[in-house]
Amino acid sequence: MKKLLYVIFMTLTVAAQTPKSDPQFLQQIEQFRTQRAKNLSAPDGWLSLVALQWLKPGDTTVGSAPGNTLHLDHAPAHLATFHLANDSVTLVPPAGGFSAGITLDGKPATSSKLSFDDNHPSELRYNGLLMIVIKRGDRLYLRVKDAQAPTRTNFHGLNWYPPDPRFVVTAKWIPSNPPHSLTIPNVLGQISHEASPGVAEFMLNGQTLRLEPVIEDPGEQKLFFIFRDTTSTTTTYQAGRFLYTSLPSNGLDKPGTVVLDFNRIQNPPCVYTAFATCPLPPQQNRLNIAIPAGEKRYHN
Repeated sequence: MKKLLYVIFMTLTVAAQTPKSDPQFLQQIEQFRTQRAKNLSAPDGWLSLVALQWLKPGDTTVGSAPGNTLHLDHAPAHLATFHLANDSVTLVPPAGGFSAGITLDGKPATSSKLSFDDNHPSELRYNGLLMIVIKRGDRLYLRVKDAQAPTRTNFHGLNWYPPDPRFVVTAKWIPSNPPHSLTIPNVLGQISHEASPGVAEFMLNGQTLRLEPVIEDPGEQKLFFIFRDTTSTTTTYQAGRFLYTSLPSNGLDKPGTVVLDFNRIQNPPCVYTAFATCPLPPQQNRLNIAIPAGEKRYHN
């Protein structure tokens, strides 16, 4: 009898310590996760990424015919040539001209100098293919997406931890004036130095923790945290995960608060394709604690 009463007591105690999720919270997380899957599996989402070609000085030819520098099954025999000289890339038509249906920034393709600005790169498109030039470190690459990529057409969803309101924490925002520099490696073995506007300090499971974000896109008004916790050895992506949040309550330059909803942690693109150029967590953001929330390892 005493044993039974003890079991009942412990069950009630655990239940009392586990906060209940309100319907609005659950609905918001479900909407976020549904949209996340839609974005990944869009015709030009990360699941469609099929190539990352280093552009060396001179010509890089692209097409489905043998002999091209980059072979693409779903391209014309000779789609285009990308000519690199003096850190400038020019789109050049193949002999005989561009095939019908090839567009550059929405118009029929012509010989043109290409922009490789991260926010507004030139877009070369053909029948579900999308090609842009990107810069990583001191190198230029051709990034190719294909709406017919098996990684996209065979997508069957993501794996998540159950939503848990205990992993929504309000952190203290400590601004850095001026912003300090974070040393961030990437999967290509390159190193970049990115400005971090401050530190988010918070409590989790009795520990005081700190994460330092960067601003990935100034136009989006978001903090971008690249971090790793100890679940990376068991249930989450080994290299680390990403978290985007709103800006701090009083802006970047003043002390305030920032909400970290770890239920919205997501995997970096490198989880879904071998052709992404993901940043890796800086030393400051490698946490010696488990955060069993957000997106788990991808199995597909």
